[in-house]
Amino acid sequence: MKKIVFSIIGVGLAVTFLSYINKPNSTLTSNFVTGNPEVASINAISFGPEGILFLGDSKNATIFALDTKDTKTKNASEVSMTNFDTNLAASLGTTAENIKITDMAVNPISKAIYFSVNSEDGTPLLMKLNNGKFENVSLKNASYSKIELVNPVDDVKDDRGRDQRVWAIADLKYHNGRVMVSGLSNKEFSSTFRSMPFPFTNNQDYASLEMYHAAHGRYETYSPIKTFDVVNIDKKEYLLASYTCTPLVLFPMDELKGTNHVKGRTIAEIGAGNTPLDMIVMEKNGKSYVLMANTRHSTVKFDFESIASTKASLTEKVQGTDGIAFEALADMKDVVQLDNLDAENIAYLQKTADGTLALKSSSI
Repeated sequence: MKKIVFSIIGVGLAVTFLSYINKPNSTLTSNFVTGNPEVASINAISFGPEGILFLGDSKNATIFALDTKDTKTKNASEVSMTNFDTNLAASLGTTAENIKITDMAVNPISKAIYFSVNSEDGTPLLMKLNNGKFENVSLKNASYSKIELVNPVDDVKDDRGRDQRVWAIADLKYHNGRVMVSGLSNKEFSSTFRSMPFPFTNNQDYASLEMYHAAHGRYETYSPIKTFDVVNIDKKEYLLASYTCTPLVLFPMDELKGTNHVKGRTIAEIGAGNTPLDMIVMEKNGKSYVLMANTRHSTVKFDFESIASTKASLTEKVQGTDGIAFEALADMKDVVQLDNLDAENIAYLQKTADGTLALKSSSI
């Protein structure tokens, strides 16, 4: 969902928002087929180039690439809708308590906002908000390609009775010709980061991950990355990742290949009893910031310069928060989804005091 790359040049920060340009006769969809992809669940969605939307299906342990054909360029405009979940449900002929919104992604070309939704009976739906109106995007007659994940986590429950297969795909992004996926595998060190070229081939890297969880006071290899982005620091790419309870960790991208086991560097602890929900990068007044929605604080904002310059590596148990500083944005409490409208504006879903959802946009 979040397509920003940024780099340090000397002591300055250069930020480039990636725009995806539709190319006629594209080879990206040359191996697509038309029909029913038989999507069983949608746990995460993210746009790539040329209006291609990637769907993460944990039940099938499969990534689908869907040609939305939504490629008419538009500029971003203000987004505002109260009672969003009520309105979305009504467009489906039901009520808000019978649906669950699992993810949100803005098409960087058309600026239309897409939502993955679970219906009351568990059927996955893909909805599009365009000019204030909801459209049901067909998953029965679609142009698509797909790739099955290697060694996904089994369809089992953990020792606390929690379903593990749902974490086969926790988050996904498209970046520089590759689809990247965080989640769990069926290996001993189950926390996994996958990377595969697009258009899909039989090639698939899946590195196992290890990080120091400062709130727990131990190294861990079994927790999935809940949300991530790719950042560029001193001309080197890193995976910026967050986990439940809530460490913020950097992994060198050039090590996340093959079947490597990679240890990350924990640069911040945002507190126990907390789950990260979404992460994006945005620019304002020439500076870059990382925003992360979470369940404990208001949406938190990190100055990217502090991420790029920190030498911190948390290796001892902490109480509360530690590492690089962050600001909790008071007017962005209970945000459940985030994405970029453009380099300087974001769209987000926020739970209101009466329990309904509101869709908003902001430049922070």
